[in-house]
Amino acid sequence: MRHLRAYPLSLLCIAIIWALCLLKPPALPEGPEIPHLDKVVHLVMYFGLCILLWLEHCKRSPQIRWKKFLLWGVVAPILMSGAIELAQAYLTPTRSGDWADFLANSLGVLLAIPFGTYVIRPLALRYFHRTK
Repeated sequence: MRHLRAYPLSLLCIAIIWALCLLKPPALPEGPEIPHLDKVVHLVMYFGLCILLWLEHCKRSPQIRWKKFLLWGVVAPILMSGAIELAQAYLTPTRSGDWADFLANSLGVLLAIPFGTYVIRPLALRYFHRTK
């Protein structure tokens, strides 16, 4: 329950990612073909998830326990991404696993590290943990 209260948006985002990745994709209207657009979507999805993790963590605590944060904010999302790709490949009839999706997801996670460190954390310290 403690994590549910501390990370509600992150957990909601995780649930949405699982649902979007395992349910049958909707038919999209025909339009111009943009190469590798789905990879950009994967990168943005996981970047957004990790930014939410950064926000909720920094709102809760001014200090980062790096070992713990790297485990739950980097390794866990990458492992989740791999689990989703395997589930798509072996458990769904309408989806397929893709190594390129896994790499795009992982890149999104890794890009969130410097953004979280140099943008989110200083802003959180400024707005959530002001000293009086």
